[in-house]
Amino acid sequence: MRNLIILSFMFVSFIGFSQETIGDLLKMHNNEHVPYMSVQELAMPKTDAILLDSRELIEYETSHLKDAIHVGYDKFNIENITTSIADKSATIVVYCSLGIRSEDIAEQLKKKGYTNVYNLFGGIFEWKNNNFPVYNSENKETEQIHAYSKAWGKWLLKGIKIYE
Repeated sequence: MRNLIILSFMFVSFIGFSQETIGDLLKMHNNEHVPYMSVQELAMPKTDAILLDSRELIEYETSHLKDAIHVGYDKFNIENITTSIADKSATIVVYCSLGIRSEDIAEQLKKKGYTNVYNLFGGIFEWKNNNFPVYNSENKETEQIHAYSKAWGKWLLKGIKIYE
């Protein structure tokens, strides 16, 4: 169902309809059952969180937030999380490109009893748009961001867009 929504959005974007802000986009696609955390809050030194990257592996390998754990979306397995993160009160921030796929993953975590789960508002795009660093598969800082598609990539305003 989520893939159908994404395809519908891409079609609507193609014919000229666009949201004014990332907030508008997220309101259109998310049910907001998971609270957002802003990139500014996540970047604060006092914020101690487990970061889960819910994008596909090619996106993660292009760049990701420092110390993020790749969990994917299409092949996400909640059992891998319950095995590796035993503390259900740990602060967990899930992100993707913009915050749509990550909401689905965060909802699954909440259903499994995790109580301190957040969706990163605007995802890695908003992170980069605010000049925060991202890292490649060799853990070196990079300007490259996998932009997922041309329709989604319009929201990435800084960095180098990669589509392959």
